[in-house]
Amino acid sequence: MESPSAASRAEAFYLQGNAYRRQNDWQHAIECYNEAIELDPHSPALKAREMVYNILNYYCKDMFNP
Repeated sequence: MESPSAASRAEAFYLQGNAYRRQNDWQHAIECYNEAIELDPHSPALKAREMVYNILNYYCKDMFNP
């Protein structure tokens, strides 16, 4: 049996990251996106990770500016 290609493993991490993101589990989402990007630098996880960072930056800004 062949091992999965880097691209298919990257896609699996990307999809898992999306599942974590939908659950608002930001840390696990970022970890999955990082793995996907490491395996495939052109993965859509790059854009997804940026989106999560933007969300977290927005939340943090509100915490510091009540």
